[in-house]
Amino acid sequence: QVQLVESGGGLVQAGGSLRLSCAASGRTFSSYVMGWYRQAPGKQRELVATITSGGTTNYADSVKGRFTISRDGAKNTVYLQMNSLKPEDTAVYYCNVRSVLRDTSYWGQGTQVTVSS
Repeated sequence: QVQLVESGGGLVQAGGSLRLSCAASGRTFSSYVMGWYRQAPGKQRELVATITSGGTTNYADSVKGRFTISRDGAKNTVYLQMNSLKPEDTAVYYCNVRSVLRDTSYWGQGTQVTVSS
């Protein structure tokens, strides 16, 4: 059974930094895209960033230049380094792993990120 365990959320002032981690277990994730999504109150869940097993990354325009996604294949862990945080980054951040071979996707439980002005 696939499990995604997120950590690293919290409260930070605007301009600060946080690093999110998501440890995946239950299978080999070499054929999975790993990523982060977020959902702010009253808004739809949106893509933040994704990374393939080969290291190809994709970012939402709103976070380009501020956030960096990375991946440790040996640890089945994906990270999101968030710098220059803004109040509008406040949301619940969800880890996601998605198979490139079949229609399968898994979500973490979410971790709250709150940025105060």
